[in-house]
Amino acid sequence: MADEFLPLLGINVIDNAENDEDSSSSDDDENDLEEQNIDVDEEKEDDDENSNGENTNNTRRLQSITFDTSLPGTHSYLGDDLEDISGRTIYDEDGLVSLPLIKLPGMVLVPGQTIPLTLFHQHVVAMMKEVKDSDKTFGVVAYRYLENEEGSPTTANIGTTAEIFSYKDETDDQTGLSSASLMAKGRQRFKVVESRRTNTGILMAKVKILKERMLPEFLEGARPPSHCKFCCNPVEQDPMEQTAVDREGKVIANVSYVKNRQESVVQRMKQKLNKWNETLQADKLTNDPIELSYWVCQNLPLDDSQRLNLLSLDSAVQRLRCALSIMEKCSVICCRECKTHVALTNDVFSLSLEGPLGAYVNPHGHVHETLTVYKSQNINLMGRPTKEHSWFPGYAWTIAYCRRCTNHMGWKFTATTKNLTPQKFFGLTRGSVTPGMQQTDELTDGDTCDATYVKLYKT
Repeated sequence: MADEFLPLLGINVIDNAENDEDSSSSDDDENDLEEQNIDVDEEKEDDDENSNGENTNNTRRLQSITFDTSLPGTHSYLGDDLEDISGRTIYDEDGLVSLPLIKLPGMVLVPGQTIPLTLFHQHVVAMMKEVKDSDKTFGVVAYRYLENEEGSPTTANIGTTAEIFSYKDETDDQTGLSSASLMAKGRQRFKVVESRRTNTGILMAKVKILKERMLPEFLEGARPPSHCKFCCNPVEQDPMEQTAVDREGKVIANVSYVKNRQESVVQRMKQKLNKWNETLQADKLTNDPIELSYWVCQNLPLDDSQRLNLLSLDSAVQRLRCALSIMEKCSVICCRECKTHVALTNDVFSLSLEGPLGAYVNPHGHVHETLTVYKSQNINLMGRPTKEHSWFPGYAWTIAYCRRCTNHMGWKFTATTKNLTPQKFFGLTRGSVTPGMQQTDELTDGDTCDATYVKLYKT
């Protein structure tokens, strides 16, 4: 059974695919035909609804979800015997703190995001036990998100503190080895100042907690302090009257206050999310610009460098503006390796209360940030569906890989009961996809982001 989970780590995906083609090419043909039939059937349903003038495709999909969206966030596959841990630790902003760090490949933790972990290395398990008994906080940084000139792995200097809120550890009676399973919540951004390895192999770092900064008023730098007593309270003043005039009363400039600017960018983001995909239900999201900016960072299908760029910004307004710029250009999702188009942004939907993109851990301890989409293109399947260790209770998963480059893309999830909807969907791992910009109206099978789409940022 352990061999079946190796492709979850991206191991032996190509070899297994080649062996599978040699031994049973008919199975691959059936899988390819199955994927093609899925796209054709759904397109026919969409055409029928549009021709009848009924609800849009997004509205139909939104109403058809009967799955309990609270289940994925519980991470029930870790077991029901995890111990709840109370308490919370908040560090002073702009302060220096010494933290133990965990480096995760392709995992960029965002404040407010839940991360499950399964740990097997003995020194890391021992470290987590000490963290649990102290302030329950450790740091998470990503590595291999960029390749330097020498081709060696690169560790990000921007990370996020994680606070444990659920934990259990076990010891094997035969080997005496310990393992730990836990869930933690991202709390505060930090920048690594310096790091070192202890004698026990633990990575310790001195980090600076990054502060959330508020943008000042437009004229704050040009207005003498003595004039402040003549200024109106921006909360009480009508936004339409916030203008600058000369001695004759002529308007020479419009002045917007910070509060209104924040409200404006929040409303623009919600409008863009609704236009991008109605199933995201942006109207139910928070109006707090800081929390909304982190939600957007977590749930957009960004690559590691793009997400780190957003987290490096200290202003929530700047993060939202940068995310808006990306969303205005992004309309497709592509394979990170060969740039083949695999999904449209309007195929993204939320099957979890936390949003369409969540972090899950497989039995080997590898964390996958998985984006749920209704359908996918240019994807082949490998193996048979299994319910074991399913991240979405009631669904069986099948390994999916890119049809062009055989890169591991994620999984196809199929409902095991007829009354569960959606009956099928795909979970694309964020580390294998990259956002692209659509350049033509017509999509053809096998199109790539190099030919039909333009990558937004270089990694």
